[in-house]
Amino acid sequence: MCGIVGATAERSVAGILLEGLKRLEYRGYDSAGMAVWDGASINRLRRAGKVQALGDALDELGLPGSTGIAHTRWATHGKPVEHNAHPHMSGNQVAVVHNGIIENFERLKSDLKEHGYVFTSDTDTEVIAHLLDRSVKSGSDLVAAVKQTVGSLEGAFALGVMHQSNSGEIVAARKGSPLVIGVGIGENFIASDQLALLPVTDRFIFLEEGDIAHLTREEIVIWDKSGQLVERPISRYEHGVTAADKGGFKHYMLKEIYEQPAVTLAAFEGRINDGLVDESVFGEQATAIFDQVKQIQIIACGTSYHAGMIAKYWMESLAGIPCHVEVASEYRYRSVVIQEGTLFVSISQSGETADTLAALRDVQDQILASLTICNVPGSSLVRESDLNLMTKAGPEIGVASTKAFTTQLVALLLTTIVLGRRFKLTEDKEREIVLALAELPSLIERSIAMDGAIESMSQSFAEKHHSLFLGRGTLYPVAMEGALKLKEISYIHAEAYPAGELKHGPLALVDKDMPVVAVAPQNDMLDKLKANLQEVSARGGELFIFAGSTQDVQPGEGIHVLGMPSMPQILEPIVYTIPLQLLSYHVAVLKGTDVDQPRNLAKSVTVE
Repeated sequence: MCGIVGATAERSVAGILLEGLKRLEYRGYDSAGMAVWDGASINRLRRAGKVQALGDALDELGLPGSTGIAHTRWATHGKPVEHNAHPHMSGNQVAVVHNGIIENFERLKSDLKEHGYVFTSDTDTEVIAHLLDRSVKSGSDLVAAVKQTVGSLEGAFALGVMHQSNSGEIVAARKGSPLVIGVGIGENFIASDQLALLPVTDRFIFLEEGDIAHLTREEIVIWDKSGQLVERPISRYEHGVTAADKGGFKHYMLKEIYEQPAVTLAAFEGRINDGLVDESVFGEQATAIFDQVKQIQIIACGTSYHAGMIAKYWMESLAGIPCHVEVASEYRYRSVVIQEGTLFVSISQSGETADTLAALRDVQDQILASLTICNVPGSSLVRESDLNLMTKAGPEIGVASTKAFTTQLVALLLTTIVLGRRFKLTEDKEREIVLALAELPSLIERSIAMDGAIESMSQSFAEKHHSLFLGRGTLYPVAMEGALKLKEISYIHAEAYPAGELKHGPLALVDKDMPVVAVAPQNDMLDKLKANLQEVSARGGELFIFAGSTQDVQPGEGIHVLGMPSMPQILEPIVYTIPLQLLSYHVAVLKGTDVDQPRNLAKSVTVE
């Protein structure tokens, strides 16, 4: 949600800022703008709509200068129109870009109006610009003004600030919303994501909660939340610049689906030693913590929540450990009872998901320890958890998560194994699972090879408005994930149900206009599932079945079957996800939607 880019350099920065915004488009936004200091004054350019509209205006009008800040806005307060776009200014003196929400902005706005400030937008962000201006006019320098201003803000924010009188300087601050500093030679940068800055640097400093940073071309100074000067480590980006390119694919989503054989291999490669999982990869304290675990609490949102639901089946059936899974936005707002010996597991692609991060912070003093399954080293969840396991999926640009989900499942399976050793999982069973994992990349490749057949199947969905997804056991969360993918990128209303629940309501919806998708591996639930599918056929419903056995599940009138490769049962939730991703992708392409940037959605949900 929203994107920040800032630069102070010896060269013109408008092009750098624009390229950074283009690289942040995946986060979701509805307007874009930038402000650049030209050596004498701050000039601003904003446009509603896509970054390209800002780029066209930049080509026409120009925006010279060597220091600037830029932003893509995802509307929270005020409509997505130009006067609400960032950067926001106080007169012609202060410019600010902001990710997050200021919860007390109405009270601050009222006070500022009484002091003569005039508001030109409907946003919460504009109060920040006026507060900074008031502080500077009272005698504070820009750093002191930022420190004073953030002390009066309630809510979440990442800020980039410039002042007309402070040549070549940017001040940044973060609380509850990610911000990273890009370290260059004779130039420095800020951004909400490393990807924005890869064309200009591969060295980054991750600001921590409460940090304030002062950037010039030659120097970076950071204060922590207590006001003490600190040094934060510099890390190098571990993926190549091309990792964030489409690589010849029409959409990022399709590229990321096709990357899954490689990234699922990366998720377990190097973490296996002599046929067993090396638990030291979770962190130095892993063994001592795992020895004390009595139960698991998993917290996540969206796709990551579905991964957690599958992990619950594994934890309880394979490992014999009690496991609870809850949506973070619900968990954090209710009174919870945390049992002794609870390992708190958070799952997040970005490591910055606001509700998941808040849930972790709320329970830190009540749990045995915390473990994060994440794709972004240096993210808030990783830094604030006792243990972590990186999914190694690489950059995921498409809003609809694909490779992040499957690599999360690999990481959760490894987690199940190391915990299960302390309960009922035998060494022989562990070795069997590890051998199965070795088959995973080739099984995913075989599933991707069904792409042509799935594209043909997608024709049946192009004119539909509703769809139902069915599964049982570990495949029920897979059905949920399939329904989520279809609805978020094709805008077809889709719901998932445990197939055994059809008679308790959903069967009333089934007719010829309601396609029903089922995942039907050849396991001990197949006969039960077949009986449920017959209920659909009997009512004229059209079935689309991904089946583990075309002998047991045969095509017929209104029954379309695609045979899946034979596989170890433990891998079914991972492999059966692939065709559902491809189905959603092709339906969205047919409907002409924006596959990578679906309407109203953002990749990284950093506000409630």
